[in-house]
Amino acid sequence: MKTPFLNKHLFLTLLTVVFGCNISKSKKNTNKSYPITPVNIQNIKLTDEFWLPIIKTVQEKTIDYALKKCEEEGRFDNFLIAGGKVEGTVKGQMPFDDSDVYKIIEGASNSLISAPNKQLEQLLDSLVNIIKIGQEKDGYLTTWRSINPANPPADWVKVDKGVRWESLDKSHELYNVGHLYEAAVVHYKATGKRNFLDIALKNADLIVQTFGAEEGKIHTVPGHQIIETGLIKLYEVTQNEAYLNLAKYFLDNRGNHENHNSFGAYAQDHIPVVNQEEVVGHAVRAIYMYSAMTDIAAIQNDTSYQQATDKLWNNMVSKKMYLTGGIGAKHEGEAFGENYELPNLTAYNETCASIGNVYWNHRLHNASGDVKYFDIIERTLYNGLISGLSLDGEKFFYPNALKSDGVYEFNQGACTRKSWFDCSCCPTNIIRFIPSLPSLMYSKTKNTVYVNLYASNEATIVLENNTVHISQQTNYPWEGHVAITLNSEKASEFTVKLRVPNWAKNEVIPSNLYQYIEKSSKNTNISINGKPVAIEEIDGYFSITKTWNKGETITLDFPMEVKKVVSNANVIENKNKIALEYGPLVYAIEEIDNKIDFDAITINSSDVFEIKKDTILGGINTLENNKLKAIPYYAWSNRDVGKMKVWIPKEN
Repeated sequence: MKTPFLNKHLFLTLLTVVFGCNISKSKKNTNKSYPITPVNIQNIKLTDEFWLPIIKTVQEKTIDYALKKCEEEGRFDNFLIAGGKVEGTVKGQMPFDDSDVYKIIEGASNSLISAPNKQLEQLLDSLVNIIKIGQEKDGYLTTWRSINPANPPADWVKVDKGVRWESLDKSHELYNVGHLYEAAVVHYKATGKRNFLDIALKNADLIVQTFGAEEGKIHTVPGHQIIETGLIKLYEVTQNEAYLNLAKYFLDNRGNHENHNSFGAYAQDHIPVVNQEEVVGHAVRAIYMYSAMTDIAAIQNDTSYQQATDKLWNNMVSKKMYLTGGIGAKHEGEAFGENYELPNLTAYNETCASIGNVYWNHRLHNASGDVKYFDIIERTLYNGLISGLSLDGEKFFYPNALKSDGVYEFNQGACTRKSWFDCSCCPTNIIRFIPSLPSLMYSKTKNTVYVNLYASNEATIVLENNTVHISQQTNYPWEGHVAITLNSEKASEFTVKLRVPNWAKNEVIPSNLYQYIEKSSKNTNISINGKPVAIEEIDGYFSITKTWNKGETITLDFPMEVKKVVSNANVIENKNKIALEYGPLVYAIEEIDNKIDFDAITINSSDVFEIKKDTILGGINTLENNKLKAIPYYAWSNRDVGKMKVWIPKEN
């Protein structure tokens, strides 16, 4: 990717400093971890015509674009001002601006894992040196408070006092460093360099010294969650149990109002986490917390945490999730609504929340192997997540509505995509996530390969007694044919588990929140080495255990057809409305394709649609009949401002 900017700061590459911190050699860890392991993106080379262009757009355009925006808004200057290298006042408007720099580094580091780039690596070294300058001697790192403690960057986050930790519900001090930890671990894995990791460890050691149950420490919890998963990632790298224990402390003490003033249901601080059964409050805060709870459940075999996350997941998927996989119904508080409260025009569905939803469901699958979690991942990926990024990589949705009247300014003051936001968490979260996407493709245990997603790629998977090279060829999601060739280094027995997508077995999502009007009579066909085989789908997988010889090929043919969806009757907003799907894609109608009396368009349960290949919007399949033309939801608002809807009124 290109790396043309930051010329005025290039001198900082000379300021490399090696900290004295060492990765902990603490006692041998006896805790368990996830039983299923994702295959590292380093071992997966995407060749896919759907996903590879999206990843390349982020790598070649969006990362560079975001870095320029951060430079324009003074994000890098803040670190230099905080460290006394440059004079000035706080630049930017948000107390969490530091975190956007960390997320960009994380995304760029993920890019380095799959596509080594010396120039990009050197640029990241420059950014890390800038960050190091902003770190205080004891490890503290939040630039706005270091620059001017009494004056945060925005009126809405005015703090009680000009000292550290006094207003954790608003200050984002722990949120910022949570993203620091996550980014530093990825950078360390990508480059082998400790420069960024040591900054994170120095800060984490300060946090461990400052917070906890012990006398003399501050007894409280973060306002905005994510430090918990960040601490756990540091623990996984260092085996320093102090980080894991503090993450658990922060989770255990949510809802414990004997040791801190309540941040309320908005921040999931209304009751202890193990007693929470309904997803409530700020959706991004919630989903990050549930991810950390799932980590603890796996690492410490904590059944109370596991039971709580099961209940929370069931509530979300049964009552509070959009057809696109989006979560968070309300603009007010960026929050989950009540059960079945799923408005379309005013839907929030923050892009960050969709990303968090994928992270959480991936953990849940790693813990259990249950196919339902990848059903949610696939639906979210193809619909409510990539909708947040324009096809050109330089415009964004913060919320992702399921309806637009062309007037209501749902997207942070706009009724279409915007080039940036004062609160830029969503663009930078897209950047940190998209380059890591190949890590979702495959998982493994000692002698089992899970094929989770279908996309053309070449992968190498190391099992206990064999190494398997996989070549996957497909035109998914436009077609349902998939060919998977396995080249084992030696003939041996192992299991291949191939996920059967929920849409291919007449299930919209793993609940009764949405249903298909008609059940398809078509079945998925599977063959091995060109010969059809009768393999029963069990628990959502075709599971094949055999001695695999070099060059064997599995072929899958999923029944791709247009399906009509209706909502649970409790979703009042969608009463007498139908949505269209094709394979994993949710479709929408846009005014630019349906100019004549858009508001009068209706649909009937017996309507038949033709699937047409179209060159518009980067090359898509459209659904068409004499009433309408529908495009994949993720691609809307890439041509012109206008009306759009996913849920189409049913013909009387």
